Amino acid sequence: MKLVTQEFLLGGAPATWEAPIRKAFVEIKQAIKNVVWPVGASSFTINPVLMGNGVKPIKNGFVAQLNADGWESEVRATLSGELGPGKIDAVKRLPNDALIAAEWETGNISSSHRALNKMVIGMLHKRLEAGFLVLPERALYAFLTDRIGNVQELRPYFPMWRSLRVGKGVLCILGIEHDSVSNSVPQIPKGMDGNSLVRRGSPKRKPKHVGPKIAL
Repeated sequence: MKLVTQEFLLGGAPATWEAPIRKAFVEIKQAIKNVVWPVGASSFTINPVLMGNGVKPIKNGFVAQLNADGWESEVRATLSGELGPGKIDAVKRLPNDALIAAEWETGNISSSHRALNKMVIGMLHKRLEAGFLVLPERALYAFLTDRIGNVQELRPYFPMWRSLRVGKGVLCILGIEHDSVSNSVPQIPKGMDGNSLVRRGSPKRKPKHVGPKIAL
């Protein structure tokens, strides 16, 4: 998989970020790069069937790679013990007990808005230091599940997020695309385990699966 778009909505450019956030960003970019298709390949090739490929296996491969780097997955966010904005795909805990969040879009455009707002809420409550949302660019999303959230549909709202005053916090959107297309590769099914969608040779570590609730 390749990263083609980097939109820094809050917190400035990476050169201005604190070292732990820059390190997490490197891990996220490597996790994107290590997502492959078909299983066992060295790159990501999509079968160009309109709306013909599943999304969840791709996310699972991404999260599996972050697990190998010590991130926790499927951590539920709460607000002062009450029902909160929902689960976060992957969370990295910092020594100061703050958090970095990574979300991989598997839903529609409304889900993309919720993911970004969830991370902004964490920043407003001073629990989240950075949030990254990964979602497809135009060239890829046409071949994925119908109406999947994508960079183009979010772009008109970028000025709104850039105008927020959250104090300290990094908010970033990362747009992804396939490396190549081929009618000879299988379509990505829906609902399959994506752990094997990680490039061979990626570092292996015992995954950190569902973590405890975190208060935002």
